[in-house]
Parts: sequence; C-alpha cells; structure tokens
Amino acid sequence: MIIGVPKEIKVHEYRVGMTPASVKEVTSAGHTVYIETTAGEGIACSDQEYIDAGAMILDNADQVFSTCEMIVKVKEPLAIEREKLRPDQLLFTYLHLAPDLQQTQDLIKSKAVCIAYETVTSDNGSLPLLAPMSEVAGRMSIQAGAACLEKSNGGVGLLLGGVAGVPPAKVVIIGGGVVGTNAAQMAIGLGADVTLLDNNIDTLRRINAQFGSTIKTAYSNKFNLESLVKDADLVIGGVLIPGAAAPKLVTAEMIKEMRAGSAVVDVAIDQGGCFATSKATTHSEPTYIVDDVVHYCVANMPGAVARTSAFALNNATLPYILRLAKLGYKDALLADAHLKNGLNVIHGKVTNQSVAESLKMPYVSPDDALSVSYPD
Repeated sequence: MIIGVPKEIKVHEYRVGMTPASVKEVTSAGHTVYIETTAGEGIACSDQEYIDAGAMILDNADQVFSTCEMIVKVKEPLAIEREKLRPDQLLFTYLHLAPDLQQTQDLIKSKAVCIAYETVTSDNGSLPLLAPMSEVAGRMSIQAGAACLEKSNGGVGLLLGGVAGVPPAKVVIIGGGVVGTNAAQMAIGLGADVTLLDNNIDTLRRINAQFGSTIKTAYSNKFNLESLVKDADLVIGGVLIPGAAAPKLVTAEMIKEMRAGSAVVDVAIDQGGCFATSKATTHSEPTYIVDDVVHYCVANMPGAVARTSAFALNNATLPYILRLAKLGYKDALLADAHLKNGLNVIHGKVTNQSVAESLKMPYVSPDDALSVSYPD
C-alpha cells in the first residue's frame, strides 16, 4: 500500500502521523511511505531521518493526498485538507466528529473511508489509540491548571501544593478514566488536596486502591458536583462518552459560584467540552475568563509536548497501520471488530451511531456499509 503523511497544519500542532521508527517498520513490510517535507520538524525528526528509514519526501500536501492510498495524520483534517480527500481513499487519524457538523459533512461529501483513532476499541472495552494522548492530556491538565492559578495569568495567585503553614489548592477531577487517573497522579505528586468524582463505583474503588489516603473520592451526582465545584480552586474535566459529544456536567451557574481567580481545564473539549462555558482555544491563546474563572480549553493539548506525544501515539497506532496496509481497509475492518468500531464515515455514510445521534444524521451500520462495493 502507498501511505502518505502530510504535515499537520492546525495552530501549534507539531506532532506527526508517523515517526521514522514507524516508517521503517512499514517500509520493511514492503509498503511505500511518502512524507511531506519538514513534517517531522516539530518532533526534531529531519527529512533525512525519514529517508534513512525508507520514506520518500514530497514537496507539499497536495502531492501527498493525490499520490497515496492511505493518509495517516494526528489531528482532524482542516477544511483545506478535506478538499484534497478523494473517494475510497483511507484516512486514519483523530476525528472527534460528534461536535463538528461541518467536518462530518465534508467527509461525507468526500466519499473517503475515515477511521477515527478515538473510537477504536480493545478486548477490555478501552480505547487503545486514545489512551496515550489521554495520559499526556491528563498529566498536562495539572500543569496547565497550576499556571492558570498564577496571578499573571488571571488566577488568584495560588501555589497548587501550598507551603508550610499555607494549605494546598483544592483540585476537583471529574472522571476517573485515563485522563482523570493521570491528572490525579500529577496533582497528588504536587501536594494538592485532590477529590475525584465518577459515577462508576468500581472506578472509584480502583482510584481508592491506587492512591489510598492521598485522594478523596465522591460519587458524581448533581449535589456532589455543585458542592465540590463551588469550593474548588481548580476543576479538571475528563469526561468521555466514546464517539459522542461530552455531557455538560458543570453548568454556567456552577461556574458563577466558583471563587474569583479559580480555574477550570476542559480536557473533553475535543468532544465539545463538559463545562457549559467551554469553547475551544489554541496554544497561542489558551485561556479566557468567564465570571472571573480562568478557562483553559486547548483542543490539541498534547501538541505542546509534541515529541513525547508523537512517539507515544505511534507506539499505539503502528500495529493498526500495518494491518490496514497488509489487508486493505475492507478485509482489515471485517477481520477485527475493534478496528471496525473506528470506522466513522465511509463512502458518504456515517457508521458510528454516537456520531450520527449527536449530529442527527442517518446511521448505517459498518457491516452494511462494508457489504456494498464502492463503484469504480
């Protein structure tokens, strides 16, 4: 298969779809890889490193999209990239379609085959291609939140861990999944007063077993949310419903009741956000203030630590890239129900039920969509 990796063009997105190590594995398996020139600059990987790994370098994204059968990216294609997609071309990347009607419509129009990292599943029900970036984002959320509490950034001027004689900041984490667990680890390590909410008792038991007396847990209901958010210095939103828009758990009224100079970090912003006051921001302008509360809602948070993120992501995506290249998308999807769960759009049809329901679009099951051959 001919595989292409364009340079990411989202604001301050420095990750790349394939590292030189991944390229070497894929080319060693007999496939061809084209890399857009300087695509790896953001992770300190030169064109020469890609050439040494067996790739060929193309001058621009137009050449990559027009030459290759499969496009491997990191972030969702922007409008200018979606225009380059062609019928039956395979796109493998993060998509986050549930809150993004325009992108979904454009992918439908392209008639491309679009597999989203974030809805690929595993035997234990986890999301293996989302997990590495959730680990990064969870850990970064505490770094970002700590910065938001600094006076120069609009915060109240609070040190997360406090000092002798001065109590630590109160950190509330909503969601005990990969994001929440990693956020808790970082916040505890910095000495914060940490409370984690989840609506799954087994998850709360796991958190208690992992962190012991260094963390408090609470069942996530309206009463607990309202009381804990109101009293928090920093709230981390790490809620996820696979493929669907994130629920707005924290209302505008709750934000209004928070102390002036407190902060919220919405890690769920890729799926629309779990704070009613959230709107996507960028690394160049990461924060804004609503009712004296600093909001950090960067939609590609792991892009700030691009090298770590790109290598972590490639560790997870490489086996799937190899499988898709070896079998072709149809046989690969039919042979692997978990990979098939990643299929979001194919030949003009939405094949992820959560996306279809969120956007009020017709849904076609992946099996039905794959049973129809694409016309030559």
